[in-house]
Amino acid sequence: MSESTTPLAPWIAAQRTSLLAQRGHAWLLQGPSGLGQYALGLELVRAWLCDAPTEQGACGQCGSCHAIDVRTHADLCVLMPEVQMMALGWPLSEKAQADIDDKKRKPSREIRVEAMRDAVEFSQRTSARGKGKAVLVYPAEQMNHVTANALLKTLEEPPGDVRFVLASEAAHQLLPTIRSRCLGHTMVWPAAADSLTWLQAQGLARDAAASFLRAAGGRPEDALALAQSGRSPLAWSALPQAVARGDVTALGDWAPAQVIDALQKLCHDLLAASVGAAPRYFAPADLPKTPPLGALTRWSRALSKAARTADHPFNGGLMLEALVAQARNTLHSKH
Repeated sequence: MSESTTPLAPWIAAQRTSLLAQRGHAWLLQGPSGLGQYALGLELVRAWLCDAPTEQGACGQCGSCHAIDVRTHADLCVLMPEVQMMALGWPLSEKAQADIDDKKRKPSREIRVEAMRDAVEFSQRTSARGKGKAVLVYPAEQMNHVTANALLKTLEEPPGDVRFVLASEAAHQLLPTIRSRCLGHTMVWPAAADSLTWLQAQGLARDAAASFLRAAGGRPEDALALAQSGRSPLAWSALPQAVARGDVTALGDWAPAQVIDALQKLCHDLLAASVGAAPRYFAPADLPKTPPLGALTRWSRALSKAARTADHPFNGGLMLEALVAQARNTLHSKH
């Protein structure tokens, strides 16, 4: 589901109104994934470029709003990893698209310096529609140092009519100089009741919405993505016991990064349980017996190490078997 067909969450709308009332040429929207950084960033640039904006944002009816909806706005530059640009329907540059079509390279998973140089050139051109220009960068932490430095000069000395939104799910990874050039906004964490109401409005049954919201650690957009991926709430509840049995089939159709994420959530909840805290991602009744703290700590470190290479597994099937075996050994460890 695209952002144009998903109703805007009320907590995003409230933040949009608050930010539009403030002045500034560059915003950094920060917080963990699933809280709506991209949605809020897009709402800001829609309002800035709109022909008839209100205090509540863009009108949704004018030529500018339509141009953003169909991804053809001459005064909006969107910078994302190419894999996300393609998933969200944003066009790549002609050269980048040609290289990918001709199989010269795969779509990039980080924001390429060539795209940033194009954005810097874009920021120096005259506005086509006369409402200024906007640059949306998401997720901003996917800029490498070369790309970030290419942006830094423009952030320091912005052309008069361009505004920036950097939306990040790991702002601590950004250069301190980038962070210091932006006005910071920490994303609002919605109340569970509001998140459940919004998820039900997307068509989820209440029990399923509650289960996916727990699985996502209370982050509503991540919960919706889980629901739309075809996952079953029952399968999530059964996952800890399946892993304790060494049952690889419980995670058989998951990508390595998803497997590691699920196991990290299980490890987190068992670590919490070992010190008397409440679990976050699973119901207490779903968890196996808590192994010793030392075993959990070693497992946590091993999962963090595995996460760094999750996008480049040598053999996905072997990696899955190794991860599940490691989890089973930890859950049955005596020390």
